[in-house]
Amino acid sequence: MFAIGGLNQLWIYAVLVLMEITFSFDNAVVNSRILVKLNPLWQMLFLTVGIFFAVFIVRFLLPILIVMITAGLDGGQVVNLALNNPAEYSRDLLHAEPLINAFGGTFLVMIGLYYFADREKDIHWLHRLEHALSRVGEVRFIKLFIMLLVSLLLYSTVDPRLQNAVVIASLLGIALHVGLDSVSLLFDRQNDKRAKVKQQVGLAAFGSFMYLQVLDASFSFDGVIGAFAITTSVLLIMAGLGAGALCVRSLTVYMVRSGTLAKYRYLEHGAHWAILALGVVMLVKLYHVELPEWLTGSLGLVFIVTALVTSIFEKRHQR
Repeated sequence: MFAIGGLNQLWIYAVLVLMEITFSFDNAVVNSRILVKLNPLWQMLFLTVGIFFAVFIVRFLLPILIVMITAGLDGGQVVNLALNNPAEYSRDLLHAEPLINAFGGTFLVMIGLYYFADREKDIHWLHRLEHALSRVGEVRFIKLFIMLLVSLLLYSTVDPRLQNAVVIASLLGIALHVGLDSVSLLFDRQNDKRAKVKQQVGLAAFGSFMYLQVLDASFSFDGVIGAFAITTSVLLIMAGLGAGALCVRSLTVYMVRSGTLAKYRYLEHGAHWAILALGVVMLVKLYHVELPEWLTGSLGLVFIVTALVTSIFEKRHQR
């Protein structure tokens, strides 16, 4: 590929890798929180089987499936478009953007809400706000109720032509998050009853592993669509975003094994604020509010860097 395209292709590849790392850095922090529960075998699967899932399934097959549904084409036609007429394929994918934003935005907002509206959460970074949110979590099923209200609000306010698709995609995001979270929690509790297992095994580990894949998918949709503004080569997009995804996953494993989250107590908070912000940005796009790509990508870094610096200063103050 690079032999044919030369330095220009190589430069585009480097830009795509950097874009994926920038967009998904906060994803790495949240992933490490989940991955730390898994044993070394599942961590290795996260890097091997998981990267195949991230590159081939999420960044190639899933967009093709979405275009099949929204454009009413069969699989062969869409694959042919992707490989031989990428410009038209990117236009069809852009038509599916409201569905993608409704699903991904709802899923990401749920992650942030479930983290902050937790009655057992006793460490707060933005103290007053996070403390208030944790108090909200004391009401049973309040988080699910809030997200159902969000879906209803989306249905009531988006373009009437998109109402059905948006509400279905949003409800799918809610159902998938609740389902994966419940399965992981259920089997985790069963493991705790049988023995004092520090790390998840069996179906509990599988549930967390699949949760990580869905989280990666929610982050990657925006990057896949944005990548077509840089190049229309599907293979180049897969290669660049795939390499970036591998870097992010390697960073996740490094943070788990080096205990980064334990060293910097507010890093996890910053990552979840970044995820919450990205989810809101995706939902706002349903109303044709488009933020520049550089702003969306840097938003997460601002939260994470600020949380990191705050953690360092607090650690020095305690010393």
